[in-house]
Amino acid sequence: MQKRKIAILGSTGSIGTQALEVIEANPDNFEVEILTAQNNADLLIEQSIKFNPNCVVITNESLYDKVSTALAHTDIKVYAGMKAVEEVVQMDSVDIVLTSMVGYAGLLPTIKAIEAGKHIALANKETLVVAGEIITKLAQQKGVNIYPVDSEHSAIFQCLVGEFHNPIEKIILTASGGPFRGKQRTDLEKVTKSQALKHPNWVMGAKITIDSASLMNKGLEVIEARWLFGVQASQIEVVVHPQSIVHSLVQFQDGSVKAQMGLPDMKLPIQFALNFPNRLKSNFPRFDFTKYPSLTFEQPDTKTFRNLQLAFDAMAKGGNLPCIMNAANEIAVEAFLQDKIGFLAMSDFIETCMTKVAFIEKPSLDDYVQTDEETRRFARTLL
Repeated sequence: MQKRKIAILGSTGSIGTQALEVIEANPDNFEVEILTAQNNADLLIEQSIKFNPNCVVITNESLYDKVSTALAHTDIKVYAGMKAVEEVVQMDSVDIVLTSMVGYAGLLPTIKAIEAGKHIALANKETLVVAGEIITKLAQQKGVNIYPVDSEHSAIFQCLVGEFHNPIEKIILTASGGPFRGKQRTDLEKVTKSQALKHPNWVMGAKITIDSASLMNKGLEVIEARWLFGVQASQIEVVVHPQSIVHSLVQFQDGSVKAQMGLPDMKLPIQFALNFPNRLKSNFPRFDFTKYPSLTFEQPDTKTFRNLQLAFDAMAKGGNLPCIMNAANEIAVEAFLQDKIGFLAMSDFIETCMTKVAFIEKPSLDDYVQTDEETRRFARTLL
């Protein structure tokens, strides 16, 4: 089989670095074509020297000289800025674009890649949260596949292989519950960012770890699932599963339920997405049932962790409301990490934005871009 040439958007983050581990372990299957990073110039330089991509992009333009000088002795092309990311994903040599940039920033590069007919390995859930209808329609028009990289959506995708002709009755997304599972609102009034950054099962970047602690990450995943798998809000359920062994489940119309299981390790869904439909042999740790004699499941507490309910509300109303919610959440998490806002206050902050920013029932791409900008401006006034 011919090597697949991979563009990794966000190569210095948690998903990007693990994707490079997968590529390094499978040199006969994959080749790095493009690497991009926002601020971590040192790691981008190190990765570039090791993997020798065709080109790299540092989106923080003030770091261009540093990266360019460090790679001057190589044949690697160096570019800077977000526009450059949107351009390089369209290169003829790229087979798959792994979108692992953080937040809304991944939207426009993903659209440009789809327009150029590139298959997408999607780790940037915000792309579908903000503009799911536009993205899925565009992918259908261009004959582009979107392979989910989130462990939960990868699990659902794996459960559906061989079942695409069978209607889904229900999707069940599992959530670990994060570091504050079982806590009451009074317990969370003085939570610190260091406490919120201690996820019990997964090692992730700061933004997604805070989202996991507040259950916003699960809310974003609910909206992502709605578009990835063509289901309605009423067909999506969330259950808290503290062991993070069952990654998600699908229930079919005959009542049968399929689950995908394994140890918490993002390299498996990354590898599955990059090499679909074939499974590659790996040396990943294997799950041992005898070490997990009890797997438990419980209802999420949406009164304490209100972000999950806000996401269901945004999905139900549709339009640009998920876009508003996402932008407000990005500002709220940033403020929490800078000690400008309390943990519980993030939900109130997001809800205020959702009620105050203008609602658009059938938004265009330009409407989404303007909504994101407007929400961020309004959100910063609240701080």
